[in-house]
Amino acid sequence: MKRVVVTYGIPEDPSAFESHYRETHIPLVLKMPHLRGFEISAGDVASSDETSAVQLVAIMTYEDQDSLDASLGSPEGAAAVADLANFATGGVTILTIESETIA
Repeated sequence: MKRVVVTYGIPEDPSAFESHYRETHIPLVLKMPHLRGFEISAGDVASSDETSAVQLVAIMTYEDQDSLDASLGSPEGAAAVADLANFATGGVTILTIESETIA
């Protein structure tokens, strides 16, 4: 499984961030082809790094790298990526990982 883990820093206007994320960004992400799963954090995000506060964490799951590449390369993927500039004023960190289930 391939996973994309997105962390959003604290935005200038947390209320506007939440509204845009739920009303606009989530629907854009859900239109992305090949997406097998999509999760977001609920409530406060605790971090061991006190200098790096996080507003929200999102995790997208794909079958493999080809599926991830096709999803991001699609018009729907391009729209979701372009939308980040509209609300992610606290910065965004995107990690792509290969996941392995241990237990």
